[in-house]
Amino acid sequence: MGRWVLHVDMDQFLVAVELLRRPELVGLPVVVGGRGDPTERAVVSTASYEARAHGVRSGLALKLAQRRCPDAVFLPVDFPVYEEASARVMETLRAMPGAVVEVLGWDEAFVGVETDDPLAAAHAIQAAVLEATSLHCSVGIGDTLVRAKIATDFGKPQGTFRLTRDNWTEVMGARPTTALWGVGNRIGARLEAIGIRTVADLAAADEDALVAAFGPASGGHLGRLGRGGGRAWPDDTPWVARAHGRETTYQADLLTAEAVRAALAELATRVVDDVRREDRAVQRVHLKVRFAPFITFTKVRKLTEPTFDVEVITQTAFDLFLALDDQRPVRLLGVRGEMVPPEGGY
Repeated sequence: MGRWVLHVDMDQFLVAVELLRRPELVGLPVVVGGRGDPTERAVVSTASYEARAHGVRSGLALKLAQRRCPDAVFLPVDFPVYEEASARVMETLRAMPGAVVEVLGWDEAFVGVETDDPLAAAHAIQAAVLEATSLHCSVGIGDTLVRAKIATDFGKPQGTFRLTRDNWTEVMGARPTTALWGVGNRIGARLEAIGIRTVADLAAADEDALVAAFGPASGGHLGRLGRGGGRAWPDDTPWVARAHGRETTYQADLLTAEAVRAALAELATRVVDDVRREDRAVQRVHLKVRFAPFITFTKVRKLTEPTFDVEVITQTAFDLFLALDDQRPVRLLGVRGEMVPPEGGY
C-alpha cells in the first residue's frame, strides 16, 4: 500500500458552525468577526461563500466588509463554540483506522494514511466528519504535506483534489510563487527581484542564488517548496506552546503614555494567567503596537531572568513602547510572553 497525506480543511468553518445554530441564514452573506458590529474596529474572521463573492475576506476590516456587502449579516466571534466543534472534528479524524493526525489549527489537519485508494480514504473522512459534526470539509490528496495542503484549494468547497509529483508542474508551474503555501506578497516580490516569478521558475532556480538571497535555511526551503517537496508524512507529536499572547484593538485610540501603560498592564495580566497554566515562566517579552492609521511595529526583549511577575512584564513592554519614541495615537496593543522550554526541550 502507498503512503498518502490528506489535508482536511473545514469549509467556511466559523460560518458553518454558526449556520447550524441559525439555519435561517443559510444562503445569505454571513460575516463572523469581532463583536459582530461593523461600526467597531475589528476584522473578518470568516465569511460565507456568498459574502466572499462580494470581495469579503478574512482579515478585512468589518467596516470595509460592510461597504463591499451591505446586505451581509454580521455575527460575533464565539470561541468556546468553535473550539468544541474543532475538538469533535479532530476526534473524528483520529478515530479513522490507521490515521496519523497532525493538527494545523482548529479547522484543518494533515492525516497520514496507508492505502491504495486515497480518494476513497478522502471520501470516508468527509463522510465521517459530516456524520459526527454536520459540517463539510474539503480534502487535498498529496504525496507530501506541501502538495496536499495546496491541493485542498482546488477541491473547495466540499470536494477533493490530488496533487503529486506527477502533475505538480502541470497544475502549479505557471502559477505565481505566491500560490505556494507560505509565500506571501513580500517574499514573492523578493523572488521576482531576482527573476523568479512562477512556481516553475522557483523549481528550476539555482540553490546557491536562493541561499545568497534568503540565507541557507530559507533559501533551501524555498527551493523545495517550488518543487512541492518537504515532509512526506504527518507528525502527531502533541503540540507544545512556545508562547502565549494577548492583543486588543481599541475602539477609541489611546492618546497618552499613561493610557498605554494601563492597557499593557491589563494585557500582561492575561498573559501571565495563560503561562501560569503551563507552569513555564516568561523569558522574552514581545510587544506589538499599531499606530493610527495603520502602522504596525513589533519589538522583543529578553528578560534578565524568567518570571511570572506581571509588573516586570508590563514595564518591559512599556519600555519597548517608549523606545519607539512615537507620539501617534495607538489603535492596537499586543503583549506576548515567550516561555522557557519544557523539560527535554521542544
